Amino acid sequence: MAVYKIFPIADATMYSAYPTLNTGLDEILEASTTDESFSDPNPQTSRMLVKFSSTEINDIITNKIGTASWASSFKLFIANAEGVTGTTTVECYPVSGSWNMGTGKYTDDPAVENGVCWTYRNASGSFYWKFSSFGPYVTASFTGSNSGGGNWYTGSSISGLNVKSTQSYSYYDDKDLNFNVTDAIKAWISGAIVNEGFLIKQQNEFSSNQDTELKYYSRDTHTIYPPQLEFKWNDFVYSTGSLSVINQSPAYVNIEQNPGVFYSQSVNIFRVNSRPQYPARTWVTSSWYTENYALPTTSYYAVKDLDTNEYVIDFDTTYTKLSCDASGSFFTLYMNGLEPERYYKILIQTIINGSTIVFDNNYTFKVVNG
Repeated sequence: MAVYKIFPIADATMYSAYPTLNTGLDEILEASTTDESFSDPNPQTSRMLVKFSSTEINDIITNKIGTASWASSFKLFIANAEGVTGTTTVECYPVSGSWNMGTGKYTDDPAVENGVCWTYRNASGSFYWKFSSFGPYVTASFTGSNSGGGNWYTGSSISGLNVKSTQSYSYYDDKDLNFNVTDAIKAWISGAIVNEGFLIKQQNEFSSNQDTELKYYSRDTHTIYPPQLEFKWNDFVYSTGSLSVINQSPAYVNIEQNPGVFYSQSVNIFRVNSRPQYPARTWVTSSWYTENYALPTTSYYAVKDLDTNEYVIDFDTTYTKLSCDASGSFFTLYMNGLEPERYYKILIQTIINGSTIVFDNNYTFKVVNG
């Protein structure tokens, strides 16, 4: 199985309270609502814009995925959440209309107005977001003097594609966003709509008595949590040849072809060697400990950041299955989706005789800039 990640080429937040303010270089993206007295008019909201490279997307689909089945997720990582209601719903749509990221920040004084903002797609005074006369499947949302805030697609000319994604959470849920944007990507690559990125907003924005602050890390965050577009596809093959499939535990698992350091553009095939830890006693002419076994088809890999202990690639029963050939089990890892100058750890999960076993034996490596 294969997982490939890319990072944004542009992002910014649009604030209805500051209709000409650009925030293209902010470390934080925001989809918040406010009903505070300082807002005039009241209430106010903010929306996020995030764009990924069409060239990178097309390269992944054409040259890496090919004809395999695939899915795509758009992920944002929470920096701060306050005032979350019983159920807060966040929506994600493909943007309609080009926009310029700009070089402003929320705290700039005087305010920078050289890029996208609530009222304009480009610099202040240049190319309004449309308020009417929309193209097919395009809409906007505004209230009186709050006119603006972007244009977005609610559908496409391709039947069966749902380009809108939503995620809901309550007080104690994980506030990271993980939108399934497979249909939106399919609409982009088909040419049905143009890739101008995603617009992310709260579902109930201009609501009285609602103050919900949702702040996420941007591409300029200088952390390991920038937004990311993740592609997963099924390249699973399983042909054991003359190898036996391991069917007893405890088992011994080791990872080969791990030099320990990889450049960020590297693609590596990790070999997973396995055998029973205590082979059955029998007469043989060679050591049992030199014989490799295949792991069962219900075997998967995951990758953790070594410092934070967070999964950067989690176990997935569809997209992180271990393949197998006559030499043993293996998987392919693309290093471009891992933050450079950090250490990572590989974990292997398998099911043997109904028992789920996770092997966490400090199989570590580092990704460096290259």
